[in-house]
Amino acid sequence: MVSKNTICLWFDGTALDAAQFYAKTFPDSAVGAIHRAPGDYPAGKEGDVLVVEFTVMGIPCIGLNGGPGCPHSEAFSFQVATDNQAETDRLWDAIVTNGGQASACGWCKDKWGLSWQITPRALIATYTDPDRAAAKRAFEAMMQMGKIDIATIEAARRG
Repeated sequence: MVSKNTICLWFDGTALDAAQFYAKTFPDSAVGAIHRAPGDYPAGKEGDVLVVEFTVMGIPCIGLNGGPGCPHSEAFSFQVATDNQAETDRLWDAIVTNGGQASACGWCKDKWGLSWQITPRALIATYTDPDRAAAKRAFEAMMQMGKIDIATIEAARRG
């Protein structure tokens, strides 16, 4: 990879499937080189896909098929800033309906266990509002949501 800093995501044999899903789902994403194991290793055999180079929204990543030893956790997530409700719905639904899992406050997990924050820019504007009462109302509304509903957030912000 050309980038000096690359995110390495550990998978249990499914790095290529995940990279292909991300490339299909998110703008400015693509699958790059696919590297096969030159010999047997604890999680696979010679010739298996070992490393997949890909980008997610312009961020260079590699998927390492390292086996079941290191599952993903919420300690790492991609935060995706969306511009409107249609984009929020499309990305959230793509993740959740493809074997993923909905969570709270704009968070969801894909079927590989990787966490995503699908965060409308309108939500960011509300909790950074200099009117702290408006920010609090919007924040309290968000705390009741799974997928973020921009109209509800903006209504709460207005009071």
